[in-house]
Amino acid sequence: MSSLLHRPPFLNYAFIIGLLISLIMQGQGGIVFAVDTTIQVVPDQSFYRPGEVVRLDVKITNGARIEAQVLYLNTPLTTLTAVPANGHAELTWMPPAEAPRGYGLIVNVLDEGGRVLATQTSAFDVLKHWMDAPRYGFFSDFTPARDNDAATTDWLLRHHINGLQFYDWQYRWEDLLPDSDIFHDGLGRPQSMATVRHLIDLVHKLNVAAMPYTAIYGASWAYANQHPAWQLYSASKQPFEFGDHLIGIMDATPGSPWNQHLMGEFADVLDNTAFDGIHVDQYGSPKRGFDVNGNPVDYAKVMPLFADQTAALVDQKRGDEGVALFNCVGNWPIEAIAPSQVDAAYIEVWPPYNDYLDLNRIITNAQKIGGNKPVILAAYISPARHINWQLSNAVIYASGGYHIETGEPGSMLADPYFPKFGQISEDQQAVFGRYYDFLVRYENVLSIKTMAGTAERRGQVDLGTLRTTGLYAKDHVVPIIRTGADFETISLINFVGIDVSHWNGETSVPPTPQTDIRVTLPVSRAVKQVWVASPDDPATMNATALPFSVDDGTLKFTLPTLAYWNMIVVEYTS
Repeated sequence: MSSLLHRPPFLNYAFIIGLLISLIMQGQGGIVFAVDTTIQVVPDQSFYRPGEVVRLDVKITNGARIEAQVLYLNTPLTTLTAVPANGHAELTWMPPAEAPRGYGLIVNVLDEGGRVLATQTSAFDVLKHWMDAPRYGFFSDFTPARDNDAATTDWLLRHHINGLQFYDWQYRWEDLLPDSDIFHDGLGRPQSMATVRHLIDLVHKLNVAAMPYTAIYGASWAYANQHPAWQLYSASKQPFEFGDHLIGIMDATPGSPWNQHLMGEFADVLDNTAFDGIHVDQYGSPKRGFDVNGNPVDYAKVMPLFADQTAALVDQKRGDEGVALFNCVGNWPIEAIAPSQVDAAYIEVWPPYNDYLDLNRIITNAQKIGGNKPVILAAYISPARHINWQLSNAVIYASGGYHIETGEPGSMLADPYFPKFGQISEDQQAVFGRYYDFLVRYENVLSIKTMAGTAERRGQVDLGTLRTTGLYAKDHVVPIIRTGADFETISLINFVGIDVSHWNGETSVPPTPQTDIRVTLPVSRAVKQVWVASPDDPATMNATALPFSVDDGTLKFTLPTLAYWNMIVVEYTS
């Protein structure tokens, strides 16, 4: 046993102090201090509208001064400074009027001698409307006792969530607003309309839109049986139901009694709450049936008409700020919904879309047929499957899409019934947050005003011995290309070595890290610069220039490392 343990307590403290002092070492460029300093950067809004001042709260454990560099992509714009007090410092900046535009932030904490104690990156963006870059989230707790405003606000702002689906907030599927404040929903959960209204007000202060969940054809079983002429029937003349006598399926054909009833409910909600639009759900089945008179009802035709009705009502009640969304369950009927008047293509992913590459295919198809309107995927993954959600988010974001997966503090959507969400472990929250910062910071080369690269162009990305093309992701480094006016964004996503190619199949083997990847690509324009960034590690969040050459129309450069996702931007001379 060490004799140190037998020393008087004051000698132990002296030893610890001496040990800390011994960690102060003279090095190149000055003294490096072994000081434990943590930083958290939180904007005061989910996004900023043109003309709004950006305010960022920097929380630190120690330090004498804050210096923060603001960047647009890889270009530094300005440096902000502040002196912390009581562990906080506020940084303010008036961004240019250009929108939509994402910005990066590199925050340094300095000591009194000007030495850097710690560094953190963050992001914010300027949008005209949240639908310019819809980072859609969810709420599912509307109990009377809910009391976590501070945690909710902090989580939403740290992840830049700018729209929320209030899931199962309503009294009944057919009777949305309750007659009293305290009520039980259709599944018997205790709810409070006061909580709903409070949460709407809370998130509005953060520039977050509040969207009420509704269902196109769902009615409680008792209500459906009271209105047999309104129901949808099978060929054997049996009424359709969802669950075991839980929900009856109604005929939502425009002009039908149920259609008129539900449109009246939507109007009631918009007239008597501060919700910002309507989110419409469906259950994926039935896809067709018969009305009470035996006339065929094809929901692939009814749903886009219903979506347009909803969008027109939202526009009437909320104007340009209003939003209408419609869920395409299993990517159906996306061909009809994406070109409709909804504000984004919202798609719930189910088999047979099992491979990671299917996520990219779904997004690019919806963008194409929807006139490049935003695409939001609901793809449910347990937070315990951190390899799955990291690779899935890499594919979704690299494809210019968005993923509804969080909103409630610490949450990740793991089930189509949103209250069954999981909790992200503390050790995974850092990388989860970096992916959201990355999405915002580089949105102008990932999603905004970009188009999907062609299959031919993807095939031209040569990584030497690494496989890049195939039907499935496993054992490939997959290139995903977005194109802009004077740039190409080439995302390389690493699936080499993973044990499962299903985006929600339990995966235990992470991608095998790759090094010194030699990339060649034919180009027809003069290359101005090539740079790379990745959300996989704090050290790679900032754009780094890559040396390159162009020989006989072929661009050549070497990528030093690839863990999960590297985003390479090739800028061309205008």
